[in-house]
Amino acid sequence: MSAPRRRSRRKEEPDEHPDERWMASYMDMVTVLMCMFIVLFAMSTVDQAKFEQLKASLATGFGTEESNTVDTAKGVVVPPSMVDDEEVVDPDADLATQAALEVKDLTVLRDQLQEGLETKGLQDDVRFEIDERGLTIRLVSSEMFFEPDLADLTTQARGVLNVIGPILKPTAYDVSVEGHTAQVRQFTDSALDWELSSSRSVNVLRYLMDPGGIAYNRIKAVGYGESRPLTAGATAEQRAQNRRVDIVVLSGQSEAVRQLMPAIVDGQIVFPEPSGEAGKTEEVLPASNH
Repeated sequence: MSAPRRRSRRKEEPDEHPDERWMASYMDMVTVLMCMFIVLFAMSTVDQAKFEQLKASLATGFGTEESNTVDTAKGVVVPPSMVDDEEVVDPDADLATQAALEVKDLTVLRDQLQEGLETKGLQDDVRFEIDERGLTIRLVSSEMFFEPDLADLTTQARGVLNVIGPILKPTAYDVSVEGHTAQVRQFTDSALDWELSSSRSVNVLRYLMDPGGIAYNRIKAVGYGESRPLTAGATAEQRAQNRRVDIVVLSGQSEAVRQLMPAIVDGQIVFPEPSGEAGKTEEVLPASNH
């Protein structure tokens, strides 16, 4: 019998690619540690002045008034000395202030016109109104200012315009001369009421320019015919009010400011006394209607 063969023991070769998954966790840990030390180093060298500026800026942006709302900080965070008063502006209050100043200027202008007409005994021929457009000088009852069914100015009309023109001349306001009639509209091809209202407004415009002295680039003429009556026109008196010429001193303020002007004229918006005198808490601007 032949001797049994010995099994050859195969030597195990070492693994060329051992498990290296632990390195990913190690590298993540090292990275986190490095970031932590960088943050600690940065915090140790904070510029205190810049930090205070950032703190004040954030506090100003989030507000300085106390609030009991949930999840809202309380208390005044920004010192008063670090708050710029010019930047803390209430937009609505600013618009109301501009509107109040505009109403005040127009009221002064109205009083000047009223005083000038009173010296001539013509105060009953003119009405005044301050609204969102500006100051309206209303020449009521066309019979006093124009010949019947004509656009020619009467002597009384010239007397009124001789007072109005010189007072409006030095101002910076634009002026709109608007003619109105009270004729019953006829659905025909003729447009006599528009022609008459336009002719009357043009004649008033010409007189305000010469001899009134108002610059041509500040004034315009408009004819509305019977399209914008003041009254229903059911009686002769109402129709007389509709036959008119309005001299409108146009406000140059923005629309947002002009929309607040009627409320100021009516006394719905009031302002505190700046002097703080005892017994006076608010001031109401005078109404404009006479």
